[in-house]
Amino acid sequence: MSEETPNNLKGIKRLVVKIGSALLVSDAGEPERYWLASLIDDIAHLKRENDIETVIVASGAVAMGAELLDLPPREKRSLEDSQAAAATGQILLSSLFSELFRAQRLRAAQILVTLDDLQDRRRYLNAAATLDRLVSLGVTPIVNENDSVTTEAIRFGDNDRLAARVAQAADADMVLLLSNVDGLYTADPRGDPKAEHIPVVDEISSLNVTLGASTGPGSGGMGSKVEAARIATASGINLAIADGQRPNPVLRYRDGGRATLFTANPDVNARKAWIAGKIDIQGRITIDEGAEKALCEGNSLLAAGVISIDGEFARGASIDIYSAEGALLARGLTGYSSGDARLIAGKRNDAQRELLGYAPRSALVHRNNMVLL
Repeated sequence: MSEETPNNLKGIKRLVVKIGSALLVSDAGEPERYWLASLIDDIAHLKRENDIETVIVASGAVAMGAELLDLPPREKRSLEDSQAAAATGQILLSSLFSELFRAQRLRAAQILVTLDDLQDRRRYLNAAATLDRLVSLGVTPIVNENDSVTTEAIRFGDNDRLAARVAQAADADMVLLLSNVDGLYTADPRGDPKAEHIPVVDEISSLNVTLGASTGPGSGGMGSKVEAARIATASGINLAIADGQRPNPVLRYRDGGRATLFTANPDVNARKAWIAGKIDIQGRITIDEGAEKALCEGNSLLAAGVISIDGEFARGASIDIYSAEGALLARGLTGYSSGDARLIAGKRNDAQRELLGYAPRSALVHRNNMVLL
């Protein structure tokens, strides 16, 4: 009896594919045209054979523009140079995508976003509506960060996390991060021959691995991919890291290609998915064992269980919540500014009114404004 043909995309209806600069652009700054054509061929096959809709998150504009403008390497480049490179390279990248999609008798659209577009709730919902309408019209959205106007202070910084955020907005079932490695290892396989490949991760909090730095012209390393997986899985979206170096990388993954799959948390809602994907984290709250237990049971975070507060933030800011041992437990929107939160940290409700000068709120971070990670 022959074995059943593997299908790593079984049950997937909407897929976000992230293409890194190292795959799309050569070391000489030229687009990998043949490789990209094969990927678009994959997308056409997925639609015809599996009825899978696709959204692409693609970087490479800065690398292409920098080569055309003869700018210095990334580590020696000014912000203005990078912005100019992005503006120049983006038109080249868009033209290439348009040409190759039309060769397949398919349509594509470009969406450039900034961090604020997906951090602000109203703008996030607008982006979600645009993505959904494009896909419903049979158009493949090509999404990239608008690097021509972003700065270090207001940018995603890597397209791994952007892909996870786009997957939330697009209501996708899965994110496929195409990389120059075939997944996550217990250590950097380039320097440790004993490094073991990890095929499936069900609990990111239980990972005990060494995350390597970025390689090639891209800005994301394995650390950004794991953070992207944290965002995606907390939103009910599977995420896989797969080797994209050979032609037809998406079909290779579908047909059993080696990768690391991060499995989704099925118990999520839309608002908490948006909170999980927040990237502009402005503070850190460390809590004791009792508060950790309460959070895991679905309760709000009370000030009495707080050990320490780091960062300066206003009420409503995004904060991360850590255990006393340093494990990331949750992400939420704080009910207090950092100054008031420090005043009542470790204090019971009956002592908070006098310290604050007003009636305390029900929680430091309410459970409706918090998602476990």
